[in-house]
Amino acid sequence: MSHKRIPKRKAAIAVGSVAALGAAALLLPNANASQTDPASGDTPKTFKAAGVSLVAKQLASQLGDAFAGSYYNAEKQQVVVNVVGDDSKVVDAVRKAGAVPHQVHNSTATLQAAAKTLRTKATIPGTAWSVDPKTNEIRVSADSTVTGSRWNTLESTVKSLGSGVATLKKSSGTFKTFVSGGDAIFAQANGGGVRCSLGFNVTAGDGSPAFLTAGHCGVAAKQWSDSQNGRPIATVDQATFPGNGDFSLVKYDDPNTQAPSEVNVGNGQTVQITQAADAVVGQQVFRMGSTTGLHDGTVTGLDATVNFQSETDPGGVDTVTGLIQTNVCAEAGDSGGSLFTQDGSAIGLTSGGSGDCTAGGETFFQPVTTALQATGATLGAGGAGGAGDQSGAGAGAGDQSASPGGQQGAGDQSGAGAAGAGDQSGAGAAGAGDQSGAGAAGAGDQSGAGQQSASPGDQSGGAADQSGNAGDRSGSGVGDGSGLVSSH
Repeated sequence: MSHKRIPKRKAAIAVGSVAALGAAALLLPNANASQTDPASGDTPKTFKAAGVSLVAKQLASQLGDAFAGSYYNAEKQQVVVNVVGDDSKVVDAVRKAGAVPHQVHNSTATLQAAAKTLRTKATIPGTAWSVDPKTNEIRVSADSTVTGSRWNTLESTVKSLGSGVATLKKSSGTFKTFVSGGDAIFAQANGGGVRCSLGFNVTAGDGSPAFLTAGHCGVAAKQWSDSQNGRPIATVDQATFPGNGDFSLVKYDDPNTQAPSEVNVGNGQTVQITQAADAVVGQQVFRMGSTTGLHDGTVTGLDATVNFQSETDPGGVDTVTGLIQTNVCAEAGDSGGSLFTQDGSAIGLTSGGSGDCTAGGETFFQPVTTALQATGATLGAGGAGGAGDQSGAGAGAGDQSASPGGQQGAGDQSGAGAAGAGDQSGAGAAGAGDQSGAGAAGAGDQSGAGQQSASPGDQSGGAADQSGNAGDRSGSGVGDGSGLVSSH
């Protein structure tokens, strides 16, 4: 996602070009309606985006070990809750909450144990796994580089987990971080250019204006600019990659910089970001990136572990845990870009994946809630909080900032909210402490170190805005002012 620095030091996000591929998804204006209560106590309720997370977390706490995850049925707007066993009291509790009970075989503990085995025996470059509550299994993927003995090791490890615990598939392309090749935020490092995308404007813990982007961008360079050869205007304050996440907090050097909590989707139209929310499987999400612009898709897995091939240590691996998995496409330069919902909830930061926006692919995102908690930042000017347990309704049509095209924004989100951490098995992997010489994967001209936290005193300047704006790009955003148009 491009980032445009406009007069009076007001930072605003601009959009990249939108590829008109596949069936377009149209976000039409809708009223911000509340839940619909059923006529019968046994009839499931319908939920808006912001309500899913609250229901899932309440039931996770109430049901204990019987709770085995949840997901969103976007077509019916229902929350489906996995339960282990046939305890009628558990089933009744799910129904009383307005959710749909779904009896499954694998408990959360079983999936966590399976993930631990994968972490121990199959941390192989080019592999990834995540929890899929729809199938009540761990989904394991291997990219095109996993062949021969490595494939045999992975296949035998998955089989050893037992029937119905995990599935294994080949993924086209190569798992990589999507750094370089974009035109949103720029840094000069190690004799070459580094390009990433800005995620969300935030307020740092000390009250200064800042933004979130990918961690592998933050470890690749300390200073960021709004143009390819421009002077730095922002500096990395904290950066995590690899290990337990892929996120960076970058502070604007000018303390008077205004950093509105919004995503510009082109043609002067913006989506106000009012809160941070956890992802939930089945939820529709939108991604903005500086290279490919606006695309949409669905959350397909949670608590994902990705083993990126290290570009600084031949044969090494950069393992990142706790990510969101989706079927939204992305390409080089989209790293750090925003993943958000129709109702104005910040969901994730683009980390990496495989494929592109021509052939499609699978993409992984750093949860925004985790990044905010780790860095102590809050969204925007501090009014839109950061923790993952927010449950209030998001911005409706009236909350969308006006534009010449008449942005009507965010009514009904076809998926939303989030299952809390308690319903996801820990698909862990080797953390930063297990990696040596782990760098920022992506561009060949980048080098990095392992997980690091850069202090403001060691850096000067650096920023994140894009010198170009939506008007300078073809096919960007929305042409008719009827809403957001994207494709995947």
